[in-house]
Parts: sequence; C-alpha cells; structure tokens
Amino acid sequence: MKTQVYSNQQLIAAPSVPFASKNMLYFAVKRLIDILGSFFGLVVLFPVFVVLAILVRLSSAGPILHRRRVLSLQKYEGGVPQSFDAFKFRTMVTNADEFLKEHPELMAEFQKDFKLRDDPRVTKIGHKLRRASLDELPQLFNVLSGQMTLVGPRMISPPELEMYGEFGTKLLSVKPGLTGLWQVSGRQNVSYTERVKLDMYYIDHRSIGMDIQILLKTVVSVLKRQGAY
Repeated sequence: MKTQVYSNQQLIAAPSVPFASKNMLYFAVKRLIDILGSFFGLVVLFPVFVVLAILVRLSSAGPILHRRRVLSLQKYEGGVPQSFDAFKFRTMVTNADEFLKEHPELMAEFQKDFKLRDDPRVTKIGHKLRRASLDELPQLFNVLSGQMTLVGPRMISPPELEMYGEFGTKLLSVKPGLTGLWQVSGRQNVSYTERVKLDMYYIDHRSIGMDIQILLKTVVSVLKRQGAY
C-alpha cells in the first residue's frame, strides 16, 4: 500500500492514531537507514564540509561549528528532560544572544516563534547557508551517533517545550529529525501551532514509506529553497 503524504490542511485535521511502540522491525530498519544514510552522506559530502568550513571561518570571527542545545529522546532523570548538542555550521555572529537581549523588539518577535525573518545577527555567508539548508549538514554526525534520526519531528530547545503544551511528552517520545513534515510543508512559512500539529501527525502515522517520501520531498525543497531564510 502506498503511503500518502497529505496536504497541510489534511495533516492538521487528521485524527490521532496510536503508534505501536514495540514495532521492532520498524525501529531496526529506521536505524539501519540512519546509519547508512548519514555515513554515506558524510563520506560523499566531505569536500563540501571542507569548503563550507573555510567560508565560515573567513566570513567572521568565531568557531566554525555552532552547538545548539536541544532536547532529546526522553528517559527522564529526576523529572528533568535530557538534552544534547546539535551541530550546525555557525551562521550568526558570536555575540548573537547578547545582541538579542539588547534589542527588546527583536526578542519579542523571537519569543513568538523562536525565529526572526530578518535576523540582523546572521552573517553574509550564514544567509546563503540557511537558504540552501547547508548549515544543518553537520547534524549527520548526530544522526550517525544515534542522537537524531534522518526523519522525525523538529528539534526544539528547552525553552520551546512549553509551546507544545500537553504534547510535550509525546514529542520527546521519539528522536528529533534532520528533516521532517515541517520541512516539506512550508517550513518557515508554517505557524508554530501548525508545526506542533505536523509533529504530532508524524509521530502517530510514521512508517518507513512515509520517511522515504519525506526524504525525497526534502531534496526537492532544498533544491528549490522553499520556505528557508
């Protein structure tokens, strides 16, 4: 049976379907795809990594990689969610957090969706990397290590968890993905509420067939630079 990736409206209206958490075949195949896909990607894209690292280094002072602290697949320890460092090529100036605190109007916009459409903190090369989604390539290391998966719900930072409300526990029942329904459903053009619903839909309906379709759609979205900024 062919797996269907629905339109945004259908996704939001779709009923919840309990996922069989003990579907060992699904998890085994998914992990195998993650290992092979991330390893192959790292080998093939190694020259790209070198070029991008040089460009980031030359564009502005600071480290080549940015470590974003995000929440992980949960096994709660003392009621505190676990987290890990998701790697990205640095696209912002090194004092990005301080800059945001010094500009209340930008902070207010950021706290609404945890994004800034015209972010003055982003470097010139950073804009290009984001538009092409190349800044996220280092997350292939996170996938290979088992912290992330190629396809899954979007990763979130600890302050974002409250945006998921009652769905927070469900979100953290699976690994965050390098790509997912959010990325192929409009990405930055999708409201935060819709992002939450897309994540919940994926968790309820996930399958290997859906993962493959999302991966293929991600390639198309990246090539067309849809919804990225």
